[in-house]
Parts: sequence; structure tokens; C-alpha cells
Amino acid sequence: QKKSRLYKILEEVNLFYKTNLKEHPKKQKAVSYLKSRRVTGAIARDFGLGFAPAGWDSLVAHLEAKGISLDEGIEAGVIARKDNGRGFYDRFRDRVTFPIIDLRGRVIGFGGRVLDDESKPKYLNSPESLVFQKSREIYGLHEARKRSNRLDLIMVVEGYMDVVALSQNKIDFSVAALGTAINSQQIKAIFR
Repeated sequence: QKKSRLYKILEEVNLFYKTNLKEHPKKQKAVSYLKSRRVTGAIARDFGLGFAPAGWDSLVAHLEAKGISLDEGIEAGVIARKDNGRGFYDRFRDRVTFPIIDLRGRVIGFGGRVLDDESKPKYLNSPESLVFQKSREIYGLHEARKRSNRLDLIMVVEGYMDVVALSQNKIDFSVAALGTAINSQQIKAIFR
């Protein structure tokens, strides 16, 4: 039941980010970044790309408006508690978001890339949770399987944008480890 609840929360957060990329008043920075990387609307849609707006509590306010417990938002890895213990903040801010999707098609976490190259860290992943273990997941494997029932070849690349850029150029068999060196668990998942 707990896992099921987290999947629902992560799906709601994914919808929030995707809607922001289309409708948020300050979406242009994210749209411009994606255009500069030659990402089309179709590819953004296929990978579920989104936009986490700047500011500390856009997602916190959205979760509250939807009646979602902020403690569950912490468990899902999308918000965090302030250091002083009083209040919450969005984990992803002013970033393009990449939903991390498991082989069953469920959103299990997010990656986010800053919109300017001066901010650090450039890439940020969701923390590990009940539904997301970074060392077991492969970004883009679900999308590659959707495009082809039979994957005779899989190219492992460094990151989210590499997978998206290759797909943009009709190389639909690339996947990425999530910010770490690829390990045996991930290789087993690929071969399965």
C-alpha cells in the first residue's frame, strides 16, 4: 500500500512538471534550453520532460492543494524538510525534469538539469526511496522498449540528455546509468 501511494504521488508530481513546461508563466527559460539542445516537442512528450520552476515551494503548495501529505512527499523524494525543521522546500528548482520510469511504466523518481551552466550541481537525482534504488535502475530502458519489442542492441551512455539527444536523431536504443558507473545489476536488467 505504501509503494502504491508513492507511485501515485510521483505520477502527480510528473504531471505537475509536464504541465509547467507547457503552461507556467516562466517556462520560456526551460523551453529555450531544450530548443538549444534541439529537443522537439514530440521527444519532450515521449520522455515526459517537465519544468520545476524557481522558488522554494511551488511543488510543496501543489501537493498541499491536492491533499497530499508532505511527509509522503519527502518519502517520494520530491520535497525535503528545512534544516530548522520548520517547513518544507522543493528538491528540484529551476530545472528541466526527467522522469525516471521503471520497466512497468511507473514513475519512480526524477532527474533534473539546471538551466544555466553556472549552477551546481548540474544534474540532481531523486534520493533513494522505497520505490527508487539508483543502482538498480536504467534511464531510458522503458522508452526504448516502447519503441521496439526486440532490442538487439543497447547503447549505454552517460546521462539523460545523451539518451534524449540520441533519440532525437533516431537512435532509439540508448540508455543511461543514473549518475554512477554502470554495475552488474543494471547490466542484468538490460540483458533481461
